Amino acid sequence: MFDEQWTIQAVREWGDWQLEPYIHDEIERMSQIDYLLTGMMDWNYAQLANNSNTVLEDEKRLRFMVAVRAIKGGQPVQYALGHAAFYGREFNVDRRVLIPRQETEELVEWILKDYSNKTPKTVLDIGTGSGAIAVTLKAQRPAWHVLGSDISKDALAVAKENAQLYAPAVTFLASDLFTDVTGTFDIIVANPPYIDRDEQLLMDESVVAFEPDVALYADDSGLAVYKKIATGLLNYLNPGGAAYFEIGYQQGQTLVDLFAALPNVQVTLHQDLSGHDRMIKVLREM
Repeated sequence: MFDEQWTIQAVREWGDWQLEPYIHDEIERMSQIDYLLTGMMDWNYAQLANNSNTVLEDEKRLRFMVAVRAIKGGQPVQYALGHAAFYGREFNVDRRVLIPRQETEELVEWILKDYSNKTPKTVLDIGTGSGAIAVTLKAQRPAWHVLGSDISKDALAVAKENAQLYAPAVTFLASDLFTDVTGTFDIIVANPPYIDRDEQLLMDESVVAFEPDVALYADDSGLAVYKKIATGLLNYLNPGGAAYFEIGYQQGQTLVDLFAALPNVQVTLHQDLSGHDRMIKVLREM
């Protein structure tokens, strides 16, 4: 059925055959296969299309097959590949951390646009996970001093790997929110757990099965972590500084009201590219 020499086209066909019983939508199936191949080969999609007759080395062919089997077992394609794209860089990811997503890229973009003059800032990334936010901010703004914190030491191990790739000067701290944090910051950013467990039935099965619970779910209809952060926020945010949060698309007004109750702040609700409420900024007045 397949070439003795495994070309790109041959492994695509093999992957399609293997995954068809598990991913019934052909477009989604081929999207995952091509994501694997571009990631493994360090190609863009045009390069993949133009190299369909390229013979895959045995090491890459075996790696592709192992990844396809992982996807058959329900793993997200990013975990099967071992890394995920974020803001133009490839970040190591596995089951210790969430897979970084487009909405979080938009949160980073908002911060970078607000602070485009590149003057030194102190930054705290709460719940850094893979380090995608902290590392990206430091890589884009080398003069900034960036600290990433997380309650999970396993997640911090992944974040440190990613920092070594792109921004070795990022520092990391094991901390439950502000518990072990000292000092104050010009920018605080967080993509905290904000999903209510009752929402599991609406979620992708691979997310529920493989991504870490501690980074996904929060009590009190998903609001518990925001409420804890709000309690201590002004002790750590400098006057004139701003805090940025990714939020659930149904939580916008509730969280605007929560943070607007703090003294001398301005709260801005921001939509993602799909038009959903997905992030807020809390600006502390001077």
